Amino acid sequence: MKKERALVTGSSRGIGKAIAKKLYTRGCYVVGTSTDGSGPSGFVDEWLKADFSNLNGIKYFCDCIEKMDAFDVLVNNAGINIIKSQDKINNHDFEKIENVNLKAPFYISRDVAIKMSKNQGGRIVNISSIWSVISKSHRTLYSTMKAGINGMTRSMSVEWGNSRILINSISPGFVKTELTKNSLSKEEMNNLEYQIPLNRFAETNEIAEVVSFLVSKKNNYITGQNIVVDGGFSIV
Repeated sequence: MKKERALVTGSSRGIGKAIAKKLYTRGCYVVGTSTDGSGPSGFVDEWLKADFSNLNGIKYFCDCIEKMDAFDVLVNNAGINIIKSQDKINNHDFEKIENVNLKAPFYISRDVAIKMSKNQGGRIVNISSIWSVISKSHRTLYSTMKAGINGMTRSMSVEWGNSRILINSISPGFVKTELTKNSLSKEEMNNLEYQIPLNRFAETNEIAEVVSFLVSKKNNYITGQNIVVDGGFSIV
């Protein structure tokens, strides 16, 4: 049986790595991306170099995948965060986070969906964030882009539904990653865990499990949805 082909952006670490591992274990041929075109072995079949911080880099990447066979699965995971008060945000900040977090997923999804539509459909999952549905000080840029991802997800799901392409987004809450550990002190993590009804951060594999279901053939009817995976944090 032919392996399903899955493209997972930002797959060298954190949530993206867990997603790539899950899909690889499930039997997919996984194409991953990193900024230098290399990454750990054992869970990605092929690495692509990707610089989404500027339009030339996005175009170069889209040209690369245009030459490849169609994908059955796309997970737009690559993203950055810029934490600044709104009065300190400059044009460079805005353009960089817009390119990585919104324009790259838009153009990659478009080009992948065109091929999917000619190849029995497919599944797309966009990794959003709880900061798309709630927010806090200094998250203006990040919340704006992730809310845009949710809007794009809904619109695309309608536009590509007749082509049997199911498109959803996932909004993780606080997740145990190296970035989280490096960004927060132990005290800060403990305080945040206290605010989460389940009293803990998510494991990366728990996010990957949700993605794995949404991109599987078991999901035949869920599309256009933003699924919040945050242990209840956003509802308290």
